[in-house]
Amino acid sequence: MNADAFLDGLPRFEPGHVWLVGAGPGDPGLLTLHAVNALKQADVVVHDALVNADCLALARDGAALEYAGKRGGKPSPKQRDISLRLVELAREGKRVLRLKGGDPFVFGRGGEEALTLVDHGIPFRVVPGVTAGIGGLAYAGIPATHRDTNHSVTFLTGHDATGVMPDAIDWASVARGAPVVVMYMAMKHIGTIAARLIAEGRSPDEPVAFVCNATTPQQQVLETTLARAEADLVTAGLVPPAIVVVGEVVRLRAALDWLGASTTGRTLVADPLGSRSKDRTA
Repeated sequence: MNADAFLDGLPRFEPGHVWLVGAGPGDPGLLTLHAVNALKQADVVVHDALVNADCLALARDGAALEYAGKRGGKPSPKQRDISLRLVELAREGKRVLRLKGGDPFVFGRGGEEALTLVDHGIPFRVVPGVTAGIGGLAYAGIPATHRDTNHSVTFLTGHDATGVMPDAIDWASVARGAPVVVMYMAMKHIGTIAARLIAEGRSPDEPVAFVCNATTPQQQVLETTLARAEADLVTAGLVPPAIVVVGEVVRLRAALDWLGASTTGRTLVADPLGSRSKDRTA
């Protein structure tokens, strides 16, 4: 079966329906086939700020693109207004694609939008996407789990709905019980977060990585430590969007930075969790 025939066999996007679709962390190659299928059928695409323009370019000719981005510190539409806009468009008989960066149900507020659709009797479908906390780390050469470092991973957000560091998180339990912590939207409060984790028992020398613009040609990675995270971030001049990871898995990047090796010609020598790890120039 060729690719076009396969897409033809995927679900039909019905008028008056809303599909909540994850676009992945940036690289359009990480779109799912269901996401591409939605883009090829939608009448209107309501998209977030973090959706890559190359992903939007896959929308069918004639589809309307509506920006509904929410970026910290900048004027943004209210979440309720976005949710009600989806209802309005669906009631006009449109095939409405709500395209969200990453996965719609992982810190994407897709659950809130879906509940609004339920309240208004709008039929919908959810299409998961590759979340940045996994895909972004993979493009940086950092696995979320490795059996020699961690058997669990904690995903959390670095700010709540009001934009401040979330008090609802049990930071003491995170510090004691999460060998690897992956944080979304945490750059703004990284100094406070790092200090809190150290105060609760994490080592100041524990490795930390910031992955900015993950999976795109603009990707940048900063490796540092909990104690130096805030200062090194300022020096590097990196800005969101970013994923932050704390834990020993960061050391594995010395062996697993496949993207950096492919662009710089490095040969990676594996012993990242020991004292003998180093890079050799190819």
